[in-house]
Amino acid sequence: MTKPAAGSKLVRKAKYASKCLPSYAWQRLTRRQARGQVHLIIALADHFEPSSMPGENAGYVPRAVQAERLHTWCEDYPKNFEAYRDHDGRCFTHTYFYPAEQYDKGLVQQLADLCHEGWGETEIHLHHGVVKTETAESTRRQLLEFRDALARAHHCLSYEDGDDTPTYVFVHGNFALANCAGGYACGVDNEMQVLAETGCYADMTYPTSAFHPAQIAKINSLYECTLPLDEAAPQRQGRNLRFGRPVSKFPFIIQGPWMIDFDRSSRSGLGRIENGSLTHVNPPSLRRLRLWKQAAITVAGRPDWIFIKLHTHGMDPAQTGTVLGSPMQQFLEELISGATERAEILHFVSAREMANIALAACDGREGNPGDYRDYRYKLARRRKPIPVADSTAAEVRA
Repeated sequence: MTKPAAGSKLVRKAKYASKCLPSYAWQRLTRRQARGQVHLIIALADHFEPSSMPGENAGYVPRAVQAERLHTWCEDYPKNFEAYRDHDGRCFTHTYFYPAEQYDKGLVQQLADLCHEGWGETEIHLHHGVVKTETAESTRRQLLEFRDALARAHHCLSYEDGDDTPTYVFVHGNFALANCAGGYACGVDNEMQVLAETGCYADMTYPTSAFHPAQIAKINSLYECTLPLDEAAPQRQGRNLRFGRPVSKFPFIIQGPWMIDFDRSSRSGLGRIENGSLTHVNPPSLRRLRLWKQAAITVAGRPDWIFIKLHTHGMDPAQTGTVLGSPMQQFLEELISGATERAEILHFVSAREMANIALAACDGREGNPGDYRDYRYKLARRRKPIPVADSTAAEVRA
């Protein structure tokens, strides 16, 4: 199955703008910024594909190359990021959304070992429906097989108390969640229902890349779907999460920021879409942080807890140097050292922990959001705590 023709670039951009700009304009007029001190709850959803090759649908690199990439990542990440701690003394980590269709037991175990040492968590990613038609049955089977492999063979994923069914957070490959791209890269209308039935409690697919046909009109939100989960793209409408009102429909949606950045230093000279993607072309910066905060993605009634879900492709050779090396380190240095001056309390969290904190807010919990990392969904195997040096802890908590 090939990507459907979208007409000229101008038509594609116009369709994309017609979805996003009305919601964006309304939010800029009505959404108020929190005053005073705020908690920034920051997660990085890494679409982690060791097989990455440049170009769309370009195929996979040989396994030996994948193993070498993963070995380098696992060796360098702890050394490069051990020093960067949040208010709770936690290191900055990635959530590794590993593609189910590329499951390799040896590679996943290597990644799982890194996560068990405290350097992140592994969740489920899936590309399908690109080269052949998928069905609900084949999708369900693939999700269950990969879910159970992660849980049973690698001791990843999470559980609710008293339930031995593994649960997970999801990111859809090519952003085409629940067939929202007109049949491209999915083909399963009732995919959200399949996710719900296989243990998915939260989705972190959005926003898409700029001008992608899978983008929906609802942006900058944490919400429950209000349309039936067995129809195509039920995530296009939803009820925003609210403080004191428990979530009743799963999976719920956690979106990253969608803003317009009028930065004339962009390649176009006219600015760019800010979608929370960390890339070589657009690395993290305090300028971008201001936009992420302005998106004001919160649980309604709890404006001082700001959820910042970023995303990247850490195994893409074009991006690895940015998110594994000095650009990310410099950003974290500036983020942490200036947090007090900016009246920010930082919380570096996994996708699971971000979902738990949102659920705690919906249940009316207050205080330090970092206390609710394990609120509902708990890891099967608790990751090892990384010791905090006294000097680092003092600097972070100052």
